[in-house]
Amino acid sequence: MLAELFAVMAPVLAGAGLGYTWVRLGHPYPVDFVTRLVFNIGTPALVLASLSGAEIDATTFGRTMLATSLVMVSMAVATFFVAKMLARDWRVLLAPMMYPNTGNMGLPVVLYAFGSAGFAYGITVMVTVSLFQFTLGSLLGSQGNPLKTLAKTPTVYAIVIAMTLLLTDTSLPLWLANSVDLMSGFTVPLMLITLGVSLASIQVKSLRSGIRFSLIRIPLAAVIAWAIGYLLQLPAMAHSILILQMSMPVAVFNYLFAQRAKREPGYVASLVFCSTLMALFYLPILLALLM
Repeated sequence: MLAELFAVMAPVLAGAGLGYTWVRLGHPYPVDFVTRLVFNIGTPALVLASLSGAEIDATTFGRTMLATSLVMVSMAVATFFVAKMLARDWRVLLAPMMYPNTGNMGLPVVLYAFGSAGFAYGITVMVTVSLFQFTLGSLLGSQGNPLKTLAKTPTVYAIVIAMTLLLTDTSLPLWLANSVDLMSGFTVPLMLITLGVSLASIQVKSLRSGIRFSLIRIPLAAVIAWAIGYLLQLPAMAHSILILQMSMPVAVFNYLFAQRAKREPGYVASLVFCSTLMALFYLPILLALLM
């Protein structure tokens, strides 16, 4: 079991460690370019490549999206109670409570833990979290019309195409499927490297507050995800991946959002850093229970 867990975590540590070391050595890394590349090309290609050929029916896909949505709504409600416990503004904690790192860290862990069969469920959870980020995040951050933001999001169109293929039981032409598969290949490695780069760039001011928040959020998210997955009767693998994905550390996106909204970015940075560091210890335990 230890060998299996190490095989899952090793690629994650290697990718993130590479990005972290690269920046610490003083080498430049075009974060904005890579982020746009992954967001506009890599992620849509990954969605198409993973979902169009996946052995997942539309009903299970929809239930997994619903379960993910309900977990995030539950975490949003829980934010008000956690904010009182920590004596913090609920607006500062809302995004870190709702949005775990289901992309940069979650997808690689799901891929190496559950293989291609489970990767489709991991993509489904990640896509749902991203849609909430693009809409609710834009609305709370006063960044314009969230519907316009969605309309400009390539991943949305990839979801529509993938769902159409699932419902009609059809597949992409071979030349297009091969092209999409090739383009999707760079996404996960770049996600991991960018995660390491982002962690190296974050300035942490309070480790204690970050650890305290993580000790509350992580078990709470796992329990809520287990309960909602159980109530919706998700398939065993989908249920396990829902719990795993929603228990991921705080997404780096939340730090960027806090900077843009000017809502205690230093504090949010500590949440991102500490929860990611703690993930190296609690994820193997969680994986041992779920695999």
